[in-house]
Amino acid sequence: MADQTAGQHDYLAQTFTEAEQAGLRIAIKCRWGALLLLGAFLVISRRADLEHSLMLGLGIAGFAGLGLIHYLLIGSRYDRPWIKYVFLTLDIAILSYLMATQPIFDTVEVPQAILFRNAVFPFYFLIMAVAAFSFSPGLVLWSGVAVVAGWLSAFFYAIRDMPETLQWRDIGPNPSTEHFLSIFLSPNFVGTGSRIQESLAYFLVAALIAAVMWRARRTVRRQLELAEEQRTLSDVFGQYVPKTIADALISDRGLLEPVEGTATVVFMDVAGFTSMTEASGPRRVVGVLNAFFDEATTIINRHDGVVTQFIGDGIMATFNLPAKDPDHALKAVRAALEIVDMTGARRFNDQQLSIRAGIATGQVIAGSVGGGGRQTYSLYGEAVNLSARLETLNKEHGTQIMVDSTTVSHLPQVPFHEIGRIEVRGVSEPAAVFTVTEETAGQLRG
Repeated sequence: MADQTAGQHDYLAQTFTEAEQAGLRIAIKCRWGALLLLGAFLVISRRADLEHSLMLGLGIAGFAGLGLIHYLLIGSRYDRPWIKYVFLTLDIAILSYLMATQPIFDTVEVPQAILFRNAVFPFYFLIMAVAAFSFSPGLVLWSGVAVVAGWLSAFFYAIRDMPETLQWRDIGPNPSTEHFLSIFLSPNFVGTGSRIQESLAYFLVAALIAAVMWRARRTVRRQLELAEEQRTLSDVFGQYVPKTIADALISDRGLLEPVEGTATVVFMDVAGFTSMTEASGPRRVVGVLNAFFDEATTIINRHDGVVTQFIGDGIMATFNLPAKDPDHALKAVRAALEIVDMTGARRFNDQQLSIRAGIATGQVIAGSVGGGGRQTYSLYGEAVNLSARLETLNKEHGTQIMVDSTTVSHLPQVPFHEIGRIEVRGVSEPAAVFTVTEETAGQLRG
C-alpha cells in the first residue's frame, strides 16, 4: 500500500511538473509576442530616430534572448525548480533598473521620478500575467513580491538625489484648483503614497491569482487522484470480474442494470478433473487451474470475449455482452478452438489437460445481482443453460467442442459437422447440435 501511495504521489508530481513546463514554454512565447508588440508601438508612437530605435531594438533583443535561454533550459537535464524564479527576477530587475536610470527623453531635464507617473505601471502586470502561465502559485506569488521590491527600489533610487520632493500631504485637505495643479504638475511631485498604493495593488493581484491557481491545482489534483484511484480499483477489481464489467460497476457506483440481448455463451471445463484432484492433491490442482485460467482468459480477451465466471474447474465466457460485437459467434468458436489447441500443445505445472467446450447463442439477461451487500455479474437465459449442457454432452459423443444450431446459423460459410438432434435436459425440444471437424478447425484457423 505504501508503494502504491508513493507511486501515485510520483505520478501526480510528474504530471504537475510537465504542466508547469508546458505553461512556462507558452509564457515565454507570449512574452516574445508582447515584446514585439510593445517595441513596435513605442517606435511608431514616439517617432524615434534611428539611434533610439536601435537601442530599443537591442533592449528588446536582450529580453528575448533571456527568454530563449530559459526556453532551452526547460525540461533539460540542467533544469532546476529554482531556475524559473531566477529568470522572472531578472526580468523584473532589468525593467526596474531601466525605470530608475533611463530618462524618457535625452533632451529633457526632468527628475527621473516623473517616469513613475507615466504609463509604465501596467508593464509589471504583464510580467505577472506571463508568470501565471506556469500554473505555479509559488512563482506567481513570488512575482508579486519581486515586483513590489523592484518597483519601490526603482522609485526610491530615482528620488534619492532630489533636493525637494512634494507629496500628497503638500496639497492639503481642501486645495484650490491653482494650488492643486501647482503641486500635482510640479516636476518635484513624487507621490510616495501612490507608489506604495501601487505596490499594494501589485501584491494583492499576485496573491489573488496565486490563490485561484492554488485552488485550481487542488481541483485538478483531486480529479487526477480520483482517476488514478478508479484505474487502480479497475485493475484490482478486474482480477475478480471482467475489466469491462469492473469499469462499469465503478463508474456506476456499483450498479450495473440488467441488460437483455443476444450473446454467444461459451462454457468449458477440464476433462477428468475429479481424477486429477485425487491423484495430485488440491494444492497442486489449484496451481494447475490458475495457470490454465490465466492462459484461457488471455485468449478469450484477445477475441473480445468476457470471462464472467470461474466455476470450479470451468469457465463461462460471453461474447456480445456487455460489449457489442457483430462477429460474436465467430470469435466465440475461434476462442474455444484456440484454447483446445493451446491445452493440447502445452502442460500446466507439468500437467496435461483436456478441455471440453459448449457454445450456444441466444437471448440472455446480464446484470449485477446479489444480496447481503455482495453482488456478482451473472448471465441468465436458455443459451447459458444450453452451453453448459453441450459441454457435458461432449463426453458422451467423444468430442471437444459442441455448438448449437443458432451459433452455426451465424456462420453459414463454416463447415460444421452435425451430430443430430439431441434431447438436452432443461431444453423443451430436441436441439440440433454440431461439432468442429478438422475441416472446420482448418478454416477457422485460417
